[in-house]
Amino acid sequence: MSRICAGRVAIVTGAGRGIGREHALELARQGAKVVVNDLGASADGMGTSADPANDVAALIDELGAEAVANGDDVADFDGAQRMVQQAIDTFGGLDILVNNAGFLRDRMLVNTGEDEWDAVIRVHLKGHFALLRHAAAYWRSEAKEGRPRAARVINTSSGAGLQGSVGQGTYTAAKAGIAGLTLVAAQELGRYGVTVNAIAPAARTRMTEEVFAATMAKPESGFDAVDPANVSPVVAWLASEDSADVTGRVIEVEGGRICVEEGWRHGPAVDIGRRWESADVGPALRDLLAKAEPPEPVYGA
Repeated sequence: MSRICAGRVAIVTGAGRGIGREHALELARQGAKVVVNDLGASADGMGTSADPANDVAALIDELGAEAVANGDDVADFDGAQRMVQQAIDTFGGLDILVNNAGFLRDRMLVNTGEDEWDAVIRVHLKGHFALLRHAAAYWRSEAKEGRPRAARVINTSSGAGLQGSVGQGTYTAAKAGIAGLTLVAAQELGRYGVTVNAIAPAARTRMTEEVFAATMAKPESGFDAVDPANVSPVVAWLASEDSADVTGRVIEVEGGRICVEEGWRHGPAVDIGRRWESADVGPALRDLLAKAEPPEPVYGA
């Protein structure tokens, strides 16, 4: 069986546990050389440990593939640059960036502290930006030097970021921002041969143990629908050269289900060619809302 990422170089952030760990292992099985990044923090972002990244790098070595551990903070701008440079120095380049790292500090809006907001936005949204910024600079430079790479970025959004989730206002805002950033990056980087897509995974991790408590046990069929390994084959294909015609997409993955999200689209509209009178807005807008598709339910509503 051919390995669809043979010879390619990947960075996977948050790869010490959960979904990121499975991404790193699957990319290695598919022939990629992997920079395994993980700060080793707890589920709420506290503390550090080199063990998770080192353990996954060791597992990849046991598979007969190549890996190196990295303990940088994804949201540290200089740290993100070091990570990209580590891939280049260790393996001779960079072809794949999987932005996965993150943590939760769930609160209802009225109970959310400023520090909690800043921490979640920082790791998810700034963490995606920082790695993408430095990787993109490398790919642009390579293209200008006549050495374009078939580069792939796979970001990580969430159903919370697409449909909303009660009690996760901060996480929802960050993940919605990642989806929007994906659309812009896909357009800006396409000229350099780079594709940028995002996944919205649903799987059992430290962050979702309570959510999936009812489905923790494997069903009689033997298929564990919330196993994080279910998500990684989609990431591996998006990371391959075969996916060159797919960019600017958000793909939901849950169990054996793959769904292409359609996102915000222009719906019913009316243009009267002049400024609206305030009293006339209500009837016109209600008429448009009656013609529009109803929104998807918010998770937890």
